[in-house]
Amino acid sequence: MSPRPRLAEERRPAILAAAAEVIRERGLEQTRVADVADRAGTSAPSVLYWFASKGELLSEALTTAEERFYAELSAELAALPGARERLVRVIESWTGEGDYDAALWIELWARSLRDPELAATRAALDRRWRETLAEIVREGQATGEFGPGDPNDLALLLCALMDGLMVQITLGDPDCRPQRVLELCLRLAERELACKLESLRMGVS
Repeated sequence: MSPRPRLAEERRPAILAAAAEVIRERGLEQTRVADVADRAGTSAPSVLYWFASKGELLSEALTTAEERFYAELSAELAALPGARERLVRVIESWTGEGDYDAALWIELWARSLRDPELAATRAALDRRWRETLAEIVREGQATGEFGPGDPNDLALLLCALMDGLMVQITLGDPDCRPQRVLELCLRLAERELACKLESLRMGVS
């Protein structure tokens, strides 16, 4: 007999979705396993069957959200004609409202300072994000769309800029409206790659 019946298997995604909601609303510190269980319509022991700690809930919830994000983004990028458009779309996906799970990321960054397991999750997710950008830059350089420069350096620089500005957007900084942030990121990429980049997003404010 399987140690994890089908019903229990089906509960795991619901628990992760509930955990993401509760952590966004209350922060990890104020989130209780019982809160997640109530939101998922299950029991605390059922949550603990799958996840040993709140930190593990955060890690798995964000990793699951990122997998969904990359699946959707990959489909969008495949439909675009060139590296310029793909780079713009990737930048838009991080600097616009609703495209990323900012609250979970901020929780992960804060907890990663003192939790080695969460630090490892953070490192893996950041590495994947930077490589996504670097690969598009390499592609654009190969086709002549972008000027010379180290793709890994640019990816690191862009990611640092986007992450920092994303925090300000999430905190409601009036000087960091999504449109301004997008323009700043595109301006940096244009300068570093000696090319012109135009936003694909309409109606960003």
